[in-house]
Amino acid sequence: MEMAKLAVAALEEKKAEDIRIIDISQVTVIADYFIIAGGNSRNQIQALCDNVQERLGRTGYPAKQVEGYDTANWVLLDFGDVIVHIFDKENRLLYDLERIWGDGKQVDVENFR
Repeated sequence: MEMAKLAVAALEEKKAEDIRIIDISQVTVIADYFIIAGGNSRNQIQALCDNVQERLGRTGYPAKQVEGYDTANWVLLDFGDVIVHIFDKENRLLYDLERIWGDGKQVDVENFR
C-alpha cells in the first residue's frame, strides 16, 4: 500500500488525469494494485513516469521493468506489487483496462492520500 500511495502522490504532483486504482490482489498473483492515469502529451507522460520512478526509487522501490517509455502512448511501470499504467487519451480508451480488470475492486483515490 505504501508503494501505491507514493505512486499516486507522484502522479498528482505532475497533474496526471483521471487516476484510478484497482485492487487486483484477489483476482491475480501478478500484482496487488493497478494504478491507471492519463497524460496529455508525450512530454507529460514521460514526466509522470520519471516522477513515479524517482519517488519510488528514492524510497527503495526501483522499477523492475519499464515498457513503452520512448513512444509514451502507453507506459507500463512494474514495481512488483504495484503496476502503474500511464496512457494518452486515445490508448486509454482503446485498451480500457478499467473494464478488462473489472473483477478487481475500484479503490477511491482519496484512500491513497
